Order: sequence, then C-alpha cells, then structure tokens
Amino acid sequence: MIEKVFVAGVGMIPFTKPGASEPYDLMGAAAARLALADAGLGYGSVQQAFAGYVYGDSTCGQKALYRVGMSGIPLVNVNNNCSTGSSALFLARQAIAAGADCVLALGFEQMAPGALTSVFKDRPSPFAEFDVVTDALVGLPELPLALRYFGGAGLAHMRRYGTGLDSFAKIRAKASRHAANNPLALFRKVVSEREVLDAPVLWPGVMTRLMACPPTCGAAAALLVSEGFAARNGLRREVFIAAQAMTTDRPSTFESGDMMRLVGYDMARDAALQVYAQAGIGPEDLDVVELHDCFAHNELISYEALGLCPEGGAAGFIADGDNTYGGKVVTNPSGGLLCKGHPLGATGLAQCFELTQQLRGSAGLRQVEGARIGLQHNLGLGGACVVTLYQAA
Repeated sequence: MIEKVFVAGVGMIPFTKPGASEPYDLMGAAAARLALADAGLGYGSVQQAFAGYVYGDSTCGQKALYRVGMSGIPLVNVNNNCSTGSSALFLARQAIAAGADCVLALGFEQMAPGALTSVFKDRPSPFAEFDVVTDALVGLPELPLALRYFGGAGLAHMRRYGTGLDSFAKIRAKASRHAANNPLALFRKVVSEREVLDAPVLWPGVMTRLMACPPTCGAAAALLVSEGFAARNGLRREVFIAAQAMTTDRPSTFESGDMMRLVGYDMARDAALQVYAQAGIGPEDLDVVELHDCFAHNELISYEALGLCPEGGAAGFIADGDNTYGGKVVTNPSGGLLCKGHPLGATGLAQCFELTQQLRGSAGLRQVEGARIGLQHNLGLGGACVVTLYQAA
C-alpha cells in the first residue's frame, strides 16, 4: 500500500509585472527557501527536486536551486506549457510513491510584457494543428493566438447555450473581490461587472482586456514528504494529496470541430473523473477549487468540465453565486490567474500554496470556512492537464 503523500511545506513570493521582478534564479531560490522554512527542514533533507519553467534556457532549475544548496541530488527541469508547475508537482508525488521520502517541486517564470509568442521560428510549431482548427472555426488571424483559442471557446459556449458576456464579467469581478484579500496577488483592486464590460475591447462581443490574465513574474514551491518521513521527523501532516491525474489530448481535440475541446475540455473532464474515482468522492464534496482561469472564458468552461455544474449550466451557477463565498464551492479564493497573475512555471505550485493554506485554516481573510477538501486544475495547451485533490488530515 502506498503511503500518503503530505504537503509538508509551501512557499510563494509576491507576483509582479514583467520588469518589476528579480531575475528568475533569485525568485526561484526565494520560493524554495520559504517552502523549506515552512516545513522546518534544510535543503540537505531534500532527496530529489523538479523545477518547472517555460521561458528559459536548459538547467535554469539548477541555477535557481544552486543558490539554496548544492547537494548533488537528482534535479529534473520540467516544461509543460501553462501546466508546468503542476507537472513538477505530479512528478514529485510520483517520486514519493516510488520510494523517495522528501521531494521539492519548484516553479518560476520571468516573463516579458505582451501576449505569448513562439520563441523558435525555424522549426515546426507544437500548435500547428491547433491553429488549423482555430483558423477554420474562428478565423481572425490578426488576434493573438491564446486570445483566439480561449475567446473562441467562450464564443462556442455563448452560441451553444446562450451564455452572455456578463457571465464572463461576473467571473472577473469575483476574482477581484477574492484577490483583494491576497497580499501576494498582482492585481488587488476590486472592479465591478460594469467596469469589466467597459474595459478596452479585445474582441467585440467576446472579450475585454480585464477578462484576460496578465503576463506575470513569480515563483512558488512545495515540499512533499512520505507519511513515514513526516512522522519520523515531526513534520506537519495537516494536508495530503488524496488523488492526482495528468491527461493529454485525445483525437477529439482536433476532430470534434469544437473550440471548447480544442482548449482542453476533455482533458480536464477526464482528469477530474479519474481523481474523483481515486478518492471515492464527487464534485459535490468539494469545499474549495483553484482552477485555471487564464481567461474568464476558461473558468466558465472549467466549471462544467470539472463537474461543478451541469453542461450548459455555468451561467446559472455564476448568477446564483455558487462559485464564491456562501455558494456551493469557492472557486479561486486566491484571485486566480486573472488577478493573482500567471507566471507560467509557477502557477500550478501557487495553486498548491493556496489550497494548502485553505486546508490548514491559515488563509486569513480568504479562508473558506470549514474547508476540508480542495481541488486543483492546471491546464497547458499543447497539451497537458493536471488535476490534484487535497484533503485535510
């Protein structure tokens, strides 16, 4: 029988705008030190490490962690697009399941201003097939790719279910109210639904600027340990990973002619179903969720993919306030990617940080009362989706 995997320590630094952060190695080292301090361990106790980032040269993980210690341990660099941080977490959990006792997952990103673009122009793009489908279903080649992908998915939901633009505006306004209580979030200003709708238009009738997450710099880390190691060393055992799944694309991504499936609806649904089955629970048992809201449109779609509401029911779920405090399940109490920020390599571990604080009961003004079960959803196009279920011990 595999021992429980406990989250012994978490660390996160304040997220900032591009140009306002320290270099990636200093950010990563700072987050790692915070996670170790939270656990009450030195770097010498770490047996393996996984470092996640998207925009960086090979072995950036070593550059960051060598500032913390040089103990000769295995250190693997991870790049899985926007799901990079949770992919590092997935590998760290697997290492514990395979027999390791103490493993560090680190994520960081030093981003540039503006929309995401491809770094390499002289070789095949991993998004070539995605672009073919998007060209056929959406057109508008003048728009940035990520905006076309997720805005196109939101538009598909609007056409299929009659969802209004106000639903996306409500999501962004909710995110701002949550982020106002998060001292580590990039955007902490509360905005109204009307202010979201009146923001500069990125795609008429589909998206305003406030419905898209900002490029962000930051770092976060988590220290995972085996149950036996935690007991032997007197480590905190308040939160453990009860289930976890990683999925990638299936043929339906490209063959369905559906922008929602192109941006990972099926990956998210399949990963969530695996996690619910592993843990023996259902979405109705969740208290708090940190999900991948790179655009307000993806948050809405993810409600349905994760089973938080029925397919086609997201607009009602939002209108009834079931996605926030006092409703059925609090989504993105951190402010999410929309307001906390989205440093690609750090995002999944920032979600882990938030859910760990929630299940410890130490989230301050963001605390979800009585939170015992939390779900994490982190998506990367290209593609990979990691869903992780945490429980309070």
